[in-house]
Amino acid sequence: METVGRELIEKYNIKGPRYTSYPTAPNWESNFSEESYKEKLVSFGQSNKSLSLYIHVPFCESRCYFCACSVLIHKSFPQNFQNEYIDSVLKEARLVQGIIGGRKKVKQFHIGGGTPSYLSVESLERLMAGISDYFDLDFESEVAIEIDPRFIDLKKLSCLKKLGFNRLSFGIQDFSEKVQESINRFHSFELVSALFKDVRKVGFENINIDLIYGLPNQTMERFQKTIEQVFQLKPSRIALYSFAHIPQVVSHQKLIKDDELPSPSVKLDLFMYARNEFEKLGYLAIAMDHFALPSDPLADAFENQSLHRNFMGYTTRPADEFIGLGYSSIGFLENTFVQNVKSLDSYFKLLKEGKLPVSRGLLLSEDDRIRKWVIYEIMCHFELDMNVFQEKYKVSFRDYFHDEATGIHDCEMAGFLKCEENMITVTTKGKMFVRNIAMVFDIYLKKDREKQVFSKTV
Repeated sequence: METVGRELIEKYNIKGPRYTSYPTAPNWESNFSEESYKEKLVSFGQSNKSLSLYIHVPFCESRCYFCACSVLIHKSFPQNFQNEYIDSVLKEARLVQGIIGGRKKVKQFHIGGGTPSYLSVESLERLMAGISDYFDLDFESEVAIEIDPRFIDLKKLSCLKKLGFNRLSFGIQDFSEKVQESINRFHSFELVSALFKDVRKVGFENINIDLIYGLPNQTMERFQKTIEQVFQLKPSRIALYSFAHIPQVVSHQKLIKDDELPSPSVKLDLFMYARNEFEKLGYLAIAMDHFALPSDPLADAFENQSLHRNFMGYTTRPADEFIGLGYSSIGFLENTFVQNVKSLDSYFKLLKEGKLPVSRGLLLSEDDRIRKWVIYEIMCHFELDMNVFQEKYKVSFRDYFHDEATGIHDCEMAGFLKCEENMITVTTKGKMFVRNIAMVFDIYLKKDREKQVFSKTV
């Protein structure tokens, strides 16, 4: 197991972005207009580009203290409220499709949340029927939905299979009762194990599990038990996320006691233990925090360097562009980030008025696009070929990033990367600090770093 000294951790355990986007969301513009989004949709419609489609379902019955997602909390959402939300999502889909000017092929479809599995069978059927009216869903590609094990049963699983879903993503986080109590999320291993039998009985083979390391009261002993239980379930893909503790942004995270959080060195030990155990059991380490069996498409994407990173984490990126529907959803098309309003009342109101519910966005400059490419090469492939960069952007890498030379050298001296004549390669140690490496190329951090709030990199 790779060992990292406490001094190194203390030096580089600083606040920094996760780079699910670049530029990061704090740098997007709140005055981004509906007309600007329409222009991008028209341009996309005139192209031959394919599409990834995301729908956000914000419903949750209780607040998980660790979660930073845009959610709505209510003990029991009535069916008529679900219907109103789905009606609004379908209105948005109709508006978007009308501006695009045709039924685009969707090569990757994902429903996230919130708790999408909270939706009733009736709601799921209405949503999928409506979306199929406006978009051509490719059921041979990835059709995925996030699952909370507390809100799913055999009937709903059968419904999902019938509707064409072929990948399920389970939010587990940790099986320890002590940890679950600390984050206000309760589901036993026995419940999940029984559910996995039903999942496979219905015929699902592509199954994800999400875990989080760095949660309160998470110890090596407890986390080892969780990893052992995950092995018993043997999902095809595992996402092992670092807990982003940002109570100054996510107010309910203040309910988590600081003295119950593992130290940075323990947190890194948890990650390294899990990484080594996953690899022993035949999982391939995919970029920063994902693991997949060799048969999973994510493993192929990593091997052939078609892996991509966005707000869903690491993806196979079978499509060129990304559209988000629903309250707070994010999309990226024609080199432009777009986010919907985070107020449900505003979302309903704007759609009733026939308007796209746009809140903010950002059209990337040429410099943004160059830095985005470099950061994603490092985050997704752990290497960067300077010759490829020069061929793509018609400028020398070393000339363009002359001001970043000191930062690159510092990362090399720390043992995070090897910088050879025309190739930058991230080392095994550097993979644990890949966010720090990416930060070297982030021009926005240099402009206004103190006003931007991020989680620690370790």
